[in-house]
Amino acid sequence: MILLRKFRVLLLMVFLIACSMHIMIDLLPKLERHGGGGGGGCSCSHAPSEEPRSWGAKQQGWPNKHTLRILQDFSSEPGSNGSSHSLEKLPAAPGDGAQHAPARGSRLSALFDHPLYRRSLPPLTDEDTLFNVNTDIRFDPKAAEDQAWNGDSNADEFSPAGELTADSYPNWLRFHIGINRYELYSRHNPVTDALLKDLVVQRITSVAMKSGGTQLKLIMTFQNYGQALFKPMKQTREQETPPDFFYFSDFERHNAEIAAFHLDRILDFRRVPPVAGRLVNMTKEIRDMTRDKKLWRTFFISPANNVCFYGECSYYCSTEHALCGKPDQIEGSLAAFLPDLALAKRKTWRNPWRRSYHKRKKAEWEVDPDYCEEVKQTPPYDSGTRLLDIMDMTIFDFLMGNMDRHHYETFEKFGNETFVIHLDNGRGYPWCSVSPLLWSCRVKKSTHLRLQLLAKEEYKLSTMMAESLVRDRLAPILIQPHLDALDRRLRQVLKVVSDCVEKEGYSYVVEDDLEDHRGTDPAHSGPRRR
Repeated sequence: MILLRKFRVLLLMVFLIACSMHIMIDLLPKLERHGGGGGGGCSCSHAPSEEPRSWGAKQQGWPNKHTLRILQDFSSEPGSNGSSHSLEKLPAAPGDGAQHAPARGSRLSALFDHPLYRRSLPPLTDEDTLFNVNTDIRFDPKAAEDQAWNGDSNADEFSPAGELTADSYPNWLRFHIGINRYELYSRHNPVTDALLKDLVVQRITSVAMKSGGTQLKLIMTFQNYGQALFKPMKQTREQETPPDFFYFSDFERHNAEIAAFHLDRILDFRRVPPVAGRLVNMTKEIRDMTRDKKLWRTFFISPANNVCFYGECSYYCSTEHALCGKPDQIEGSLAAFLPDLALAKRKTWRNPWRRSYHKRKKAEWEVDPDYCEEVKQTPPYDSGTRLLDIMDMTIFDFLMGNMDRHHYETFEKFGNETFVIHLDNGRGYPWCSVSPLLWSCRVKKSTHLRLQLLAKEEYKLSTMMAESLVRDRLAPILIQPHLDALDRRLRQVLKVVSDCVEKEGYSYVVEDDLEDHRGTDPAHSGPRRR
């Protein structure tokens, strides 16, 4: 009987000790962060902080794999991350990296003041807006548990009755409300630049892995309840895709996502959600903010004493393809979320000019000279502006060198008479590709005129892009050879259009979407049957 009691006491003590150890393991990172403690000197050349070192030493459940061949690309090369790239040399932008509108007198400002960039939309009805906002409804800010709803709000933003007005909604919500049949955001809406700033400075409160896709992406939630898709840096700006690589096996580039947003705006398509670059602390802003155990368990300390993780995905999610900081800072792109699918359904369409995604077969459009004529007779490409919108998207992808546009999306509410959304641009800027424009020989007049304008020395596309991209927190986003490639590809597009006009005639090739649409946005006028 005495032995049984002793055994029970011993069992209870073991249980209490185990519970204490688990509690200590959970509290250690927070105690180290707040206490700034951590003993043991570090002789590493880059002198990383004590936090990653002590954190890595305490974690018993950490993966013990250290076959980190890919670290030579991610952590040992100079310039591989923001801490060793241009950020140290670049002075901080006003407002903690805030993106701002072009300064008066700049070439980019002059471009946006050009008549081609100042045509207004037709009057919007309830059927033309994604959300119908009832302006009679007022929201009480005290009803929200978190007063950070407004982020940068102050007392002046509230009405005399103490109610929250529509103008003081968080910028991500104002962006969603502004979406309509013709555009994701208007040309000169200050909300766009304010949202870009939020993507850089808003405090991250939650992180989770995005399901689906071939490569790791993270969903980040901010203190004002906005969300963005984070694509971490996988390659340096100077690294090019080897010519023997297939387009579907290439890394996604965070800087390509950033550059795509700026190119889309310069082309006046406005079909890419706002994207900004951000330097993220992998320990404080990812590891400590995630409740995803699958993601948390992939964190480890590399032999170079850098914080790394790899997550879970179809490709490139292993210790051999780990994402490593310097020592725990990593660059990435943050793309603002579109409205939730439960609120605004989107329809996914197969791109008629998608690649074959096969190592030995070519796509039908690459071998069938009559393919485009067949597409023109197939709904929704047989009427309206959908086919011309696809050609806009094709030109956009060709300028970036993006060969991975297998699908596109539209908002279901607007039916077939709306723009196509240019999502997922991470495989841009690898090399030059052949444009399906060769097979279609169709282009909008408004698009053609803007391309001709951007080919002029005064509004040179590479110059416009360089001026626009310098405002991003991670500038420089593109190296000069990629900027030069934009001009070269633009000349190729104009040459294809010129050859088509010579062969088929101007009226057949160039769709006059400017005719009889004064004061409206002709890109999405009523349906026209060809």
